[in-house]
Formats: sequence, structure tokens, C-alpha cells
Amino acid sequence: VQLVQSGGGLVQAGGSLRLSCAASGDTFRINAMGWYRQAPGKRREVVATISSGGGSTNYADSVKGRFAIFKDNTKNTMYLQMNSLKPEDTAVYYCNAQLVLLADRWGQGTQVTVSS
Repeated sequence: VQLVQSGGGLVQAGGSLRLSCAASGDTFRINAMGWYRQAPGKRREVVATISSGGGSTNYADSVKGRFAIFKDNTKNTMYLQMNSLKPEDTAVYYCNAQLVLLADRWGQGTQVTVSS
């Protein structure tokens, strides 16, 4: 399984961005997926997760009500819609796929920078 991210960039506070994570390969092995982020000098933290069918989602308290995780299984693509962005959302964002009987897969990471 390979994960390729797109989206991200520079946006002013209050703006919006959408991240995408396209999966390829043995996608039938994918269980849950999620988005993580890592700010400079900080540990990687979970932002949001979504079940394999997309019916169950969870969010970090810091992004609840502002971010939305969803997926299009017909395209094997997961998204993170980020609204009302804050400077503290600045980080490198990574998509993650939990695989059945195999190690997790990670996307290449994409920079999100929110200016004040």
C-alpha cells in the first residue's frame, strides 16, 4: 500500500485548506485511516481518524468543529477539510493507514502554514 498526499500550503488565519491522501496497491488491507501532524519541536499527534467504511470518525479536541475527515472509497482517497485555521495549526500533516497484519503506512507529509 502506498499513500500519496496533496494539498496544503500557506493560508491566512481564518482560511481553509483541503488535504488529500490517495491510496494505491493492496488497498483491501486498509483498516482505519487518519491524519496526524507534527509541529516544530513537538511530537506527532493525531488530528482525526476514520473507520474503513467512513461511518465512524474521531477528532482531537483542538480541531473539533473546524476540521472534517472523510473518504471516497471509490477513489481510495481520504480527505481533511480544514476550516477556520489558526496559527497553531501550522505543522507537517501526515496521512496514515492501518493495515491488516502489516505495519502502518504513512504519506510523505505536507506542510500547512497558517499566518496570523
